[in-house]
Amino acid sequence: MSEGDLVRTALYDAHVERGGNIVDFHGFELPIWYTSMMDEHLNTRENAGLFDVSHMGFFRFSGSKVREWLDGVGTQKASLINPGRCAYTHFLDKDGIIIDDMIFCVVSETEILGVPNASMIDHMWDHFHAHIGDGISIENLSDQTSILALQGPESPHILGEILGEENVVRHFHGRAITENPLGITGWIQGTGYTGERGFEIFVPNEQVKTLWDALLDDGGHGISPVGLGARDTLRMEKGFLLSGQDFCHPDLGGTEETSHDSAETFVPFGLNMDHDFIGKSRVAATKAQHLDGGGIKWLGLKATGKGPFPRMGHAVLKDGVQIGTITSGGPSPSLGKVGIGLAYLEGVEVGEEVEIAVNPRRNLPAVVVRPPFI
Repeated sequence: MSEGDLVRTALYDAHVERGGNIVDFHGFELPIWYTSMMDEHLNTRENAGLFDVSHMGFFRFSGSKVREWLDGVGTQKASLINPGRCAYTHFLDKDGIIIDDMIFCVVSETEILGVPNASMIDHMWDHFHAHIGDGISIENLSDQTSILALQGPESPHILGEILGEENVVRHFHGRAITENPLGITGWIQGTGYTGERGFEIFVPNEQVKTLWDALLDDGGHGISPVGLGARDTLRMEKGFLLSGQDFCHPDLGGTEETSHDSAETFVPFGLNMDHDFIGKSRVAATKAQHLDGGGIKWLGLKATGKGPFPRMGHAVLKDGVQIGTITSGGPSPSLGKVGIGLAYLEGVEVGEEVEIAVNPRRNLPAVVVRPPFI
């Protein structure tokens, strides 16, 4: 891809056919919504939504010691993850700053599949090879793979009807797609970015339109296509980090407000301190600060008054003094469009009242909460 070119996923024409409002998203032409962000968000929470997330990457890591190798480059202890299970991890630089995060699945003792973030595919390819171990090989399957995210409480029923009950994998489990009436092949795992029951389905580009149409037209149960707008509000309500926004490495355009380590993100399920990994010393220092009652923590803010929604970059104030900056913010459709935000804060605890500087003339009152918001 040359500078300035926009990339279309294999489903671009399908999005246009179904009325998708197409935008430039980090160099990809993807739908921001089909009907409205609000409708698509609520339908995913109540029924099911289908997302084209083919802009995300897809790597295969192989080698006899591949889990032990991943231990050393990630904050998760991959060697504890059994085959068929998925897990979340951060990748840090030598100073402990987050470069990127990733969901991975241990396929076998010698194979792991991982999903790097869209804008980080090339960077993480270079990072992994800079720390490659003996006997480890990495394949980039991104260009040949399309990814669909089927999310929502009705998603198991829909998936079972279209691909068969044997492909309805459990939460954070993964497997090769078994034989089905559509002839779909690939990989499926019980993961997603909404906090709902759901699946991410990895298939060859030439098969994705068949699966997309079948899920939407034959799946029933109130399923609808969903754009990037609702994808963002859904993940924000659940307190999920957004790469390049809730954390962003200085070499990739990040600032002091977005350059953090794993302990500061306050996401314990991706951090295991019982092994050595790149950047561990800073994470350990941050955890020690937390144990002493200090340090920076990634927390949520819920508006308690009327006014503009919190947005990225808004200052958070306590007694007139800035204690942090909003990294993600906006309305929460599930809470009736109450303003919510995520921020790295210092010197404040859950339950305390603060203010968000939503514009030069007005501060919005809010309370500190621990995500998720719903």
